[in-house]
Amino acid sequence: MGRLQARLLLSMAKHPSLRGHSNMSRRAARFVPAFSYDEATFFRTDGAPEALANKRRAGFYRLAELLQTRHAKSLALTAEAKPHVSDLQFTSAYRVPPPYSALVQANLKVGAFLERSHGVKLVDLDGHELYDLTGSYGVNLLGYDAYKACLQQATERAQALGPVLGSYHPILLSNVKRLCQISGQEEVSFHMSGTEAVMQAVRLARYHTRRTHLVRFCGAYHGFWGDVQPGVGNPVPAHETYTLRDMDDTTLEVLRTRNDIACVLVNPLQALHPNRNAPSDSGLFNSARSAGFDRQAYTRWLKQLRAVCSERGIALIFDEVFVGFRLGLGGAQDYFGVRADLVTYGKTLGGGLPVGVVCGAQRWMKRFDDARPADICFSRGTFNSHPYVMAAMDAFLDHLEKHQTELYAGDDARWNARADRWNARFAVEGLPLRVHNFASIWTVCYEQPSRYNWLLQYYLRAHGIALSWVGTGRIVFSLNYTEEDVEEALIRFVAAAKHMQDDGYFWSDPALTNAAIQRQVARDVIASFFPARQTQPAPQNPPHEPARAARREEPAVALDGTA
Repeated sequence: MGRLQARLLLSMAKHPSLRGHSNMSRRAARFVPAFSYDEATFFRTDGAPEALANKRRAGFYRLAELLQTRHAKSLALTAEAKPHVSDLQFTSAYRVPPPYSALVQANLKVGAFLERSHGVKLVDLDGHELYDLTGSYGVNLLGYDAYKACLQQATERAQALGPVLGSYHPILLSNVKRLCQISGQEEVSFHMSGTEAVMQAVRLARYHTRRTHLVRFCGAYHGFWGDVQPGVGNPVPAHETYTLRDMDDTTLEVLRTRNDIACVLVNPLQALHPNRNAPSDSGLFNSARSAGFDRQAYTRWLKQLRAVCSERGIALIFDEVFVGFRLGLGGAQDYFGVRADLVTYGKTLGGGLPVGVVCGAQRWMKRFDDARPADICFSRGTFNSHPYVMAAMDAFLDHLEKHQTELYAGDDARWNARADRWNARFAVEGLPLRVHNFASIWTVCYEQPSRYNWLLQYYLRAHGIALSWVGTGRIVFSLNYTEEDVEEALIRFVAAAKHMQDDGYFWSDPALTNAAIQRQVARDVIASFFPARQTQPAPQNPPHEPARAARREEPAVALDGTA
């Protein structure tokens, strides 16, 4: 009965969606068939009138021609590389919801190559400047010019030693001292990526607690290794991972009562969208994307979590690979006023070079037992503490210490005011858009039900805005954006959205609700199991009727495991 009660409590702490049930989401993904909308259906999957569908079609191909003409050199090199670069094949296929992907890939091209960067702009091979809202996946905190300086200094400082590995460049000691001070921890270990740093933190927690399981929160990303990505995307199940609800009392009760939990992983970025996957335009089937940051509520949650972990001897791990140094020199620990047992860093800390770092108290960081010499927690890596990385890190920390006042002064108020200004402009222009932010990390949400929100990323590209492959779900500003830069980016953003509006993609109908769109998609998925019975929708279809799936081509499953 005790085991049954514990199992029921664990089930209650899981999110009710597939995001909270990793094994179920993996199994479901295997059975969802691939299908694509053909050209005749593509422009009216929401039941739009035929005249509007024709308007959309004309706008779509004008946009395709504009992108092709403007970025011809960049696109040509991308096309040459794509057959040989698996990452490029994947990101190209998953920029939009899979049923739309075939026609989009054939026509709306995005170049993957750039020539240079300066200020807050990127320049492609055709000489066109793009305002950078990619943030290089979070790496670009200071602006690329600052990182170029860090790399130059690293070359000058480390070139005498060169790529000697195993031994240390003296500059490592400066980094260790400063990281201990910044993190409030006692020891440091260096690794080759943020993913690897999280792996080591979890391994240390298991070693010192003699417990097996880790707890991650629904939707959180901690790298691509199996234990922390147990659902869709992982070929094998993770047997020693619990995916529980963020900001939930039942989760706290699970932590209080189970004896097999070694650690709890927290990615502070989840405060922007608790219990939801990192927002990607490949999952924009409708306008149900939501976000919102409540600093007080999330602080209360972290303090509750800290108290329970301390009570139960569970390691509390802050994964600050993405947000580290964006929230202040002391990161999320200082920002929320909660001290973790282990903290991981990466991304920006390498000064432009790859790195992962674990900081922790001595009792958690030690890798061997003095009384049992065969009982060790092994961890090495050939490029750990690479001299050039250590020198670039030192230059990065120098820059932070020198400029922290200007970088972080009024940080929340500054970025909140910028987001408010964007939202006010959207409202004035009659655009169904709204941004939500966690400091300089933003998400675009859509306030009018639509099946075509994912198209905005291509209109933004045409108007000189660069986004990462996940699209409007993750906008990352570097801290060197001035008020003038933010305003110019907003002007381009509005122009792109109005362009999309003029082409008929923000059309709506009272019957076209997010729930109705979900039913449409579900019916299309079901219809794709029976391709011989599929028929095209009649022109008179009202908005609440589903569009029909055509041929099978692209996988019809979003990255979060939902159909």
